[in-house]
Amino acid sequence: MDITLVSPRNYFLYTALLPACATGTVEERSIVEPVRRVLHNKAAFFEALCQDINPKEKTVVACFPPDTGIFPPASGMDESCFKIPYDILVLAVGSINNTFGIKGVGEHTIFFKSIEDANRLRRQVSECFERAALPHSSQKEREQLLSFVVVGGGPTGVEVAAELHDMVADDLRKIYPELMPFVRIRVIELQDHVLSTYDREISKEGIDLVLNSRVASVSRNVVTVVDSKKNETSDIPFGACVWATGVAMHPLVKQLQERLPEGTQTHFRSIVTDQHCRVLGSEGSIYAIGDAATIQQEKALSHSQELFDQADTSKDGKLQLGEVRDILRKSSEEYSHFAEHARFLDGKYGGLRRWNNMVGTLIRKKSSTVSDATPVSELGEDTELDKEAFSLILSKIDQGLRALPATAQVAKQQGEYIAKLLASGKAQPGKPIQGMKPFRYGHKGSLAYVGRDKAVMDLPAFGPITGYTAGVMWKGFETYSQISLRNIFLVASDWVRTKLFGRDISKV
Repeated sequence: MDITLVSPRNYFLYTALLPACATGTVEERSIVEPVRRVLHNKAAFFEALCQDINPKEKTVVACFPPDTGIFPPASGMDESCFKIPYDILVLAVGSINNTFGIKGVGEHTIFFKSIEDANRLRRQVSECFERAALPHSSQKEREQLLSFVVVGGGPTGVEVAAELHDMVADDLRKIYPELMPFVRIRVIELQDHVLSTYDREISKEGIDLVLNSRVASVSRNVVTVVDSKKNETSDIPFGACVWATGVAMHPLVKQLQERLPEGTQTHFRSIVTDQHCRVLGSEGSIYAIGDAATIQQEKALSHSQELFDQADTSKDGKLQLGEVRDILRKSSEEYSHFAEHARFLDGKYGGLRRWNNMVGTLIRKKSSTVSDATPVSELGEDTELDKEAFSLILSKIDQGLRALPATAQVAKQQGEYIAKLLASGKAQPGKPIQGMKPFRYGHKGSLAYVGRDKAVMDLPAFGPITGYTAGVMWKGFETYSQISLRNIFLVASDWVRTKLFGRDISKV
């Protein structure tokens, strides 16, 4: 079997530690590993950007990245394109940042997907402090320069804010004590919570949460936000603004969708695959994993009556909260998109609140007489659902944008699955796959760093763990998960170095 890997960068990047890299907690070289070192004598590698996929000819057009700056345009060597034929193609290009069409996002914010993004944030924060320290800087200028805004309350946004706060509290406080009254770190989030259940853990660490707010526009040094509850608009000045919310379809995925048979690809953000991760319409010659793909799921709504009857153990024509949770959990083997909803329905640690936000549909509370036109009611411990309400919920769940969360954990498991499938010889284009079970995602839990050596973890077998214990587990996991023994050693030594000597805040 001949294997060729095409990538626009010649290194693997452990993106989970980019926030720590942006503040100097770990160094850039500690979380990257050369591709050629990993693939030595195993596969061919080309550092190139894939520009075109032709599923009929089974070819890929790739070009050496034109923006490296190594060769001037006049030399004729600034871009070199070539074709690569394939029998089986694995598409793992991920997604791109979604600006949602908001004015000024692309020009004035820092995206957070690459080493270059982390380095840019690190330099910008250093410059903000140095400029604020100048003798002629006014109070207003210092308030603007030392205001750091993160848009997005997911794991990435929260970890960026936490690492910034740690750098300020542990290192910059000693160097710029006179500037500390002006420093503010804010996280802007559209929903009424961040990281599902951990608002308190984050806010008590000195990070301001701007909740229920959407970004209306971004100018050079100001984010304009709208409070969705009060319908009030306000301006938040900033010295640096990180955009850590939303993903959009990669252009290559969109181009491929347009070349596949009509009707096979209808998803607006990802390419659709079957249960074996094969792209629909490709006749089994293209596989897709990670953020670039979503697995086609059978609609649960068509089995609403059957599921309701199974769940209604008391046979009273109504479902209690526990019965809804149990049927979602029991049916998650067949409808994998049920699994995430079942976890939230435990009703613990704010999961119920998160589920209400996800479903956002009509729920009939006990002894309720609301009509179908009544606005959204929230699910509570006293909820009773009739068949109609249960069908509405299933319909809303079916409309979920993804069957699986857009995380590295999913992509890793999909990659391992496809590797086994290809190695087994059972992946033959144009033929059904036999003797290999469909891909099934196994959720191992989630974790995020929230600052001051503390973290939050949500493990399926144990539930949420917070505080210093979770912080130690987080560091251990992120260290052990590095791609090589070399990276494990480097990251571990960075943790120790930071604790003993602090962060290097130089603008280099």
